Amino acid sequence: MKKIFAALMCILPLLSLAQAPKAHYKVYDVKKQKLIQLEEIISNMKDVDVLFFGEEHNDSIGHQLELELFQKLSGSYPKTALSLEMFHTDVQPVMDEYLLGLISEKNFVKEARVWKNYEDYKPMIEYAKSHHLLVIAANAATRYSNAVSKSGLSVLDQFPKSSDSFLPPLPVDTATGKYYEKFIAMLGGHGMGTMKIYQTQNLWDATMSWSIAKYMKSNKAAKVFQVNGRFHSDEQLGTLAKLKTLLPKLKMVNISCFSGEDFSTPDWTKYSHLGDYILLTDPAVKRTF
Repeated sequence: MKKIFAALMCILPLLSLAQAPKAHYKVYDVKKQKLIQLEEIISNMKDVDVLFFGEEHNDSIGHQLELELFQKLSGSYPKTALSLEMFHTDVQPVMDEYLLGLISEKNFVKEARVWKNYEDYKPMIEYAKSHHLLVIAANAATRYSNAVSKSGLSVLDQFPKSSDSFLPPLPVDTATGKYYEKFIAMLGGHGMGTMKIYQTQNLWDATMSWSIAKYMKSNKAAKVFQVNGRFHSDEQLGTLAKLKTLLPKLKMVNISCFSGEDFSTPDWTKYSHLGDYILLTDPAVKRTF
């Protein structure tokens, strides 16, 4: 009995509604040009199909906010699926088996090849499990990413037919214009190596958008909460732009969440181009890694 009680005490916090300390974040509605409460994002979701949450992977407040939004969104819209950059398409069966309670957490962690900071995403997985919600393992497996980084996107044509179910339709288009310019600026210059890394970025975007599109086509009137590094969705570029190409009628909004040094008195005009909502987090709060 003691062991059962202890296990319940570990699970219950995950089942209750998460609350990030309001003193450590600010929510800015770009369209309305004003600060809002987090709940207002959910109240604006009636006609929205996909909500992108662009995170910084080590932002502790950001992780609390994405959990809270996922809980609130699924509470208002029971047909909500969680889509994650952090899991690969080829581990979808492992994800499904764990969510159904058929395999142990130990096996899940090992065979789903979780990220080193899995503890940051575990609360969302456990919430989905306890509330019978689908989790989409959305991203391309590392073996494909590594192959593209080494040999370019054309190498994907050489993979066997058995790999097709894990990869987006080929060829993968590489985005030009603003997205490419941002990527080059981030890496600090052009070069053959940079181009192959950029092609890998496009593979990730293509795979995540394809994963979401497949779900949306099969689940009418559903919503998707997509969590990814914010470069993939800031300025409605990357994954979001590719999803728009696949399903032009889909209604999407994006959140850009990050730690700001001007947190106490933010200049929102600096950030307004990034998303429909800006979640600014307190830089004084310790990062998760």
